[in-house]
Amino acid sequence: MKRVITFIGVASLSLVLMLGGCGTKAIPTSSSPQSSTVGTPVYKRTEVITSSDVAKKLLDDGNARFTSGKTLNKDLSATRRMDLEKNGQHPFAVIVSCSDSRVPPEVLYDEALGDLFVIRVAGNVVTPVELGSVEYAVEHLKTPLIVVLGHEGCGAVTAAVQGGEIPGSIGSIVEKIKPAIDEAKTSGVTGNDLIEKSVDFNVQNAIQDILKSPIVKHAVDTKESKILGAKYDLDTGVSTWYNE
Repeated sequence: MKRVITFIGVASLSLVLMLGGCGTKAIPTSSSPQSSTVGTPVYKRTEVITSSDVAKKLLDDGNARFTSGKTLNKDLSATRRMDLEKNGQHPFAVIVSCSDSRVPPEVLYDEALGDLFVIRVAGNVVTPVELGSVEYAVEHLKTPLIVVLGHEGCGAVTAAVQGGEIPGSIGSIVEKIKPAIDEAKTSGVTGNDLIEKSVDFNVQNAIQDILKSPIVKHAVDTKESKILGAKYDLDTGVSTWYNE
């Protein structure tokens, strides 16, 4: 899957800055992730990542550890929590992903407290609410990488493809996914292939929705951040990038 964007330096959003507990402060640079000793929580990232290429590699490396079963021990101690509270968060990637319980970004990318700014919503759709969260990460937290993460067999996409009666507010999610299904149908695929093709188009549509933001657009134009689409395989645990 592929990166497409770049970063930002727009004036801070005053209301956004009021979000509780989300301040950023300078923190000392120190050790990078290191190999873990069983039972010893040694992993914590204290350097601030500003390169989208470095951020992408960190996700690739983390996913490789996850799929190989060699995940790092994480520092989840009270000391680490207090450090993040005192010095602020500096996530290196903002990830818009599906709410599916099988697709937790922190787990499948083997990251810890303070590393990822995650926005989860069924079908990884982007409405003004999700977009506001992305803007916050880009503008205020200076996050250099945006990822829209779809996944194999997405239930929201499947429901949208199958149609039928949609109860409650689920219909609002389905409506956001329908354009992707229409695009997928033009390729002539059917059955499960139609679902997977719709998942792919749905990720690309979410990227386009994010790019409508003037804040993110500025980030693209100034080449300080990137946006990528990714797809997670439920069986293998592998996350791959679109169009690479």
